[in-house]
Amino acid sequence: MPFIHSTALIDSRVEIGEGTTIGPFAVIECGAKIGSNCNIGPMVHIKGNVEIGDNCKIFTGAVIGNPPQDLKYKGEISFVKIGKNNTIREFVTINAATGENQSTLIGDNNLLMAYVHVAHNCVIGNNCIIANAATIAGHVVIDDFAIIGGLVGIHQFSKIGKHSITGGCSKITKDILPFIMADGHPARPHGINVIGLKRRNFSKEVIIALEEAYRIVFRKNLTSQQAIEELKASRLSEISEVGEIIRFLEASERGIARERD
Repeated sequence: MPFIHSTALIDSRVEIGEGTTIGPFAVIECGAKIGSNCNIGPMVHIKGNVEIGDNCKIFTGAVIGNPPQDLKYKGEISFVKIGKNNTIREFVTINAATGENQSTLIGDNNLLMAYVHVAHNCVIGNNCIIANAATIAGHVVIDDFAIIGGLVGIHQFSKIGKHSITGGCSKITKDILPFIMADGHPARPHGINVIGLKRRNFSKEVIIALEEAYRIVFRKNLTSQQAIEELKASRLSEISEVGEIIRFLEASERGIARERD
């Protein structure tokens, strides 16, 4: 059975999984679905358009599912869907999507530190870390294992590649390539995220291949299309991680952040 504090306001039609704890003065509205073994802290507000998976921890004052801060939003029904094993710290805000039946999506095993804002229609993958007070604008995509530093601002429609790391206080206005380090105002690449990749047991051979791919993309004065063609024509294309870089470049709509203009 779930444990619900006597001061919490929970609509009788909310679905709450076994073993979930709901703290003082939490508000959970009709239609919300909370998984098993979750811990919902004091004064958390969860709207009725929110689904939360098992084993999530949501700390004091977080607000999940409010309407998007988007002038295009006209009151249509939209959602927030959050996976399993997420930690959402104090005063995080996660907005519902713009567009009928659209969703803001957060995967599994993520850490969102205090005061993070996730805007409408964002897609956050799995195993990401988003540090304190990072602000993520609408329609941003953050791929698996990405790390976003504190106070980072991410422009709408930007894409952040997997296994990348972006330094604190950076301003992201372009897509951040997978596997790299980026920092600055605006954020610029600063090489491959070697330490992060080693911690995740990437082989030496893969890291060397990624460093060579980095030089092709950023150090040879090539356009993105020229870099794609050179990568595809090289032996590097046989490395699956380099293939992910190629696919990311091909899909980029805003263009990628570069070391220099």
